[in-house]
Parts: sequence; structure tokens; C-alpha cells
Amino acid sequence: MRHGPLAATRQLATALVEFVRDSTPERRRQRYGDSEYDWQYRVNTTSAALGWRDRLLGLFHSPYQPTETALFHEMIAAFSARSGFDFRDFTFLDLGSGKGRTLLMASDYPFRRIMGVELLASLNQAAQNNLSKYQSESQKCFVIESICSDATQFPLPNEPTVLFLFNPFPESGLRRVIGNLERSLREHPRKLYVLYHNPILDHVLSESAVIEKVESTHQYAMYVAR
Repeated sequence: MRHGPLAATRQLATALVEFVRDSTPERRRQRYGDSEYDWQYRVNTTSAALGWRDRLLGLFHSPYQPTETALFHEMIAAFSARSGFDFRDFTFLDLGSGKGRTLLMASDYPFRRIMGVELLASLNQAAQNNLSKYQSESQKCFVIESICSDATQFPLPNEPTVLFLFNPFPESGLRRVIGNLERSLREHPRKLYVLYHNPILDHVLSESAVIEKVESTHQYAMYVAR
């Protein structure tokens, strides 16, 4: 117990130092990331326009960063090539969906529906704004929603699902999500894929008895329900 406050103080100090570094002009330029996507579709999905409160909160949870477009389509191709897969059977669910870029990119595919869950109200509002103005000739799914909620407690849909995670939680949060997933699959057995982008906590998923890894690169891991 004596080490608890000291560890918390060190964690706070580390986070504040990183926050100051992240506020420099060079870091701000880096946060623009893949701005070409925003220019093309007239949306706001990069992390550069985040307010200081959201950036500070991100240091304690998971900093917001949009998924790179080419990599997203590579990940989608990885599971859609599997035998018997039909987009029209599946709901796409992004836990920790931020400003909604992944939701927009997923709409290029004929999913049954697309859902995003984001804890921060400001990011969720940005996602809703992006969904309302997005226009693309390649769009195939138009049933899309962004929900402001705690993704670690969000009830998973009972239908076949593609669950997308861009490392949105610390380990404790990810374990809660996997616990929810395990209960959901036991109560409602169904087809389910997990796409885990930036899988730095991949061991948490690997420990689960209800999903198994079927593909892995240094950028993502893919799991399917057993």
C-alpha cells in the first residue's frame, strides 16, 4: 500500500511530461497523420485538432489516432477472403471509435450495419458530424451510428460481428472487454471476428478460450470465435 500513492504520482508526472512534449509544434504537425483522407472527403478525423483536455485524457487511457486507410483495407481483406464470409451477415463494431474514420472506411463494404462506441463526448460528436457530411461513390453501407458510451461495458450485438480494436484500452479495460466477449459468445454462439490493430496487449486475447488467433503481423492480429 505504501507504494500505491508513489506509483500514481510517478504515473501522473510521466503523463504530464508527455503532454507537454505533445504540445510542441513538431508533435502537432505529426498528429495530422493521414490528412489526405480528410481533404478528399471533407471530414475531420485526424488527431491534430484535439483539445488539450482530450489529449490529456488520452494519455491515461489510449491516445486518439486514426487508422491508416491502406492498412484498414488490408485488414478487411484478410478476413473477408475466408471461406463462407458474407459482409451482409455481419455487423461491424469499433470499440473506441474516436472521430469515426474507421466507421467511414467500413462503409465501403456491404456490412449489415456499422457501429462505433466512443467514451469521450467531443470525439463522438466529431464522429457524428463526419457521418452526417460523408459522401463517397464507393459507399455500400448506410446504416451507421456512433454511440457515446463506455466501450468496456457496452453490450455486444448478438448477431455475427466483426469487432475492431485499435488498442483502445489499457490492459484492465481490455480484459473487461474480453470478459464481455466471452460471456456474449457463451450465451449467443455465433460467427465473430476480432481485428486487433497495434496488438501490444495481444497476450490478453491469446489467453481467451473462446477465440483463436488465425493471422498475425506486427501491425495487427486476427481472431475468430471457436
